[in-house]
Amino acid sequence: MSHAATLPDPARRVWLTAACTAGGAGIVATSVPFVVSMAPSERARAFGAPVEVNVGPIKPGELQTVEWRGKPVWVLRRTTYMLESLRSHDDLLSDPRSGRLGQQPVYARNDLRSVKPDIAVLVAICTHLGCIPTFRPEPGAADIGASWPGGFYCPCHGSKFDLAGRVFKNVPAPSNLEVPPHHYSGESTLLIGAGPGA
Repeated sequence: MSHAATLPDPARRVWLTAACTAGGAGIVATSVPFVVSMAPSERARAFGAPVEVNVGPIKPGELQTVEWRGKPVWVLRRTTYMLESLRSHDDLLSDPRSGRLGQQPVYARNDLRSVKPDIAVLVAICTHLGCIPTFRPEPGAADIGASWPGGFYCPCHGSKFDLAGRVFKNVPAPSNLEVPPHHYSGESTLLIGAGPGA
């Protein structure tokens, strides 16, 4: 073997360096769109992301509907009268103490089913067959009955829920309305879809 054959060829080294650089750039250029396509879209991120609600402008007795994970969610600011009425009709309810698990987070497992007493946060879907109940806050409504304390009435099959989303006895709905995970990140800023510490 001659001494000249073992010396590196500078032109060949430049060509190999250029080829490797171009190949690496091609791999990066090809894989970036592929990796980006695997990331969730803005729509998908928004679909599962917490929803922020400013509860400050909601007046006592008013109901606001927002969308979270494709579901309607009610945010109700209850009046003093509404809060008092919630403590007077447990005998009419199927599950007044929200004993069935999975209907609400642990921190909302109380007689008002809420973090703040005056604010109710409820998924607006009847637990019978998924209809959307109507807000019927007027007590003693003629079409619902004299014992009606006010709440949510499902026109599909007659299920009734009080102003805490608790289901009445002898109606088709088997359980209370769902209370979604939520917490307050400020005095009037409600985050639906994330519990405390999330």
